[in-house]
Amino acid sequence: MNGSPGPYNLRVVASCFGCVMKEEGLLCQLPHHLLSELNSMRRDAFYPRGAFLFAEGESPRNIFILCSGKARLSATSMDGQGVTLRHAESGEILGLSSVISNSPYLVSAETLTPCQVNVISRLQFLQFLRAHTEVSLRVSRHLSMELHKAWEQTRLITLSPTSQAKLARFLLAWAAEHRQDVLAGVHLALNMTHEEIAKSIGVSRETVSRALADFRDQRVIRVNRGQITVLQPDKLQGLAAC
Repeated sequence: MNGSPGPYNLRVVASCFGCVMKEEGLLCQLPHHLLSELNSMRRDAFYPRGAFLFAEGESPRNIFILCSGKARLSATSMDGQGVTLRHAESGEILGLSSVISNSPYLVSAETLTPCQVNVISRLQFLQFLRAHTEVSLRVSRHLSMELHKAWEQTRLITLSPTSQAKLARFLLAWAAEHRQDVLAGVHLALNMTHEEIAKSIGVSRETVSRALADFRDQRVIRVNRGQITVLQPDKLQGLAAC
């Protein structure tokens, strides 16, 4: 039954029709007959925090629909340096581009919280796409969104001239992604460690700590138990533009 207690104290979503993310998820918005077909293909899986849904370089056997929880998408360089590309939220589809192109996963997906995931095999999903043009169009839009986010991440890491500019752009991008207007007094509940922020913007943990301290000393932000309060939004915008 939808909403019943499940593994890792998750509220289990037993059917796509009863999912609270139905208005948000890409495939969750399909017409009834297509959603029914999708529902018949899904296999429920439950993961604790810190589990890998798939690893960078692995062959793409499945897509993963994140029913609940959050996951981190990351990549590793040849010398072992890791970078967090972005955080995925409930309703997102993971591994989609690799399944479509039949190429190894370019990133690793690790759960940040306990998660319920719908797993659909590559073969079944491709047959589903071939049979339904409307689904293919929705998937194309989703892939375009993923490409846009990848370019934004590339710009953040490579084009920002200073670590302070990178951090300011990261905070503004995070607010935009979570549909928050950056006004004086707004709270940004990042729930991320300095190390996690550092991996997201391509700098060291110490650099993030110094930049946050500088922002705090300039009274641009206030930091309290992982929550950032924006005090001077115009100044934060100015730092991002540097």
